[in-house]
Amino acid sequence: MEYFLQQLINGVTLGSIYGLIAIGYTMVYGIIGMINFAHGDVFMVGSVTAFLVVLGLGLTGGSGLMLILVALVLVAVIAMIVAAAYNWTIERLAYKPLRGSFRLAPLISAIGMSIVLQEFVRVNQEGRPKPIQPIVTGGYEIMTRVTEAGEFIVRLTNMQILIIVSTLILMAVFTVLIQKTSLGRAQRACEQDQKMAALLGIDVDRTISVTFIMGAALAAFAGLMFFLYYGVTDFFVGFLAGIKAFTAAVLGGIGSLPGAMLGGLVIGLIETMWSAYFTVEYKDVAAFTVLIIVLIFMPQGLLGKPEVEKV
Repeated sequence: MEYFLQQLINGVTLGSIYGLIAIGYTMVYGIIGMINFAHGDVFMVGSVTAFLVVLGLGLTGGSGLMLILVALVLVAVIAMIVAAAYNWTIERLAYKPLRGSFRLAPLISAIGMSIVLQEFVRVNQEGRPKPIQPIVTGGYEIMTRVTEAGEFIVRLTNMQILIIVSTLILMAVFTVLIQKTSLGRAQRACEQDQKMAALLGIDVDRTISVTFIMGAALAAFAGLMFFLYYGVTDFFVGFLAGIKAFTAAVLGGIGSLPGAMLGGLVIGLIETMWSAYFTVEYKDVAAFTVLIIVLIFMPQGLLGKPEVEKV
């Protein structure tokens, strides 16, 4: 029971990071119907930016708690601004000119932009991993069990608490933003019919650009949390994380924000539990197998709605 509880905490933490990235995928798909395959690399840009800012500030785990919190807020803001600028530029240069072309063109352009971002960071920051010492340290012992092999302590670290709580806050903020604000109404209108939305006075181009900026900000924050949690980043970290987050978005129901978060939690829990009870080499196989099984019986995903063809 103690071992299961520890893996549950680890899985929810990892799933929260995947969920934040997946929201960016599902927001863009919901409005313009395309998968931004460069989104995982925007996550990587946020992570590497966080590393550079942390390095520049000289932030370490030995700093005072208030100083660490203030510094991390600054790091998060800078990483989100940089990632948002990259994603906005990608949308303007690589996606907007192809909006009316055949469906494969934006996909090919997205894959190209993914490679461009990877190589740009690799050339400018070198390809080696970039580790740091733990910054957010400490935690709480939930329970302890004494066995013949020794003590097993279930711990909830401060870093895990930070990730889970900040994810819940961001989910609540973005849900209110989309459901209760004029920007959210514009996004939902563009999702249903862009031409009609434009006729009603909505600036479709601006709405799409803001959506890319919002998705990039979430991905950058997830990149910061990933970097702080694992203590390392590199130019290639966004590829696999992006694939996992895309899988989470599809699993939860592409186009659904709660579905993206649910899908992220499911993928994180599957990976963690499989690694804990079976073999770590097949954790990705397990995650994608569950995705296939769910889509066979629920093609729209866990919380997705079936598409109704308009005539």
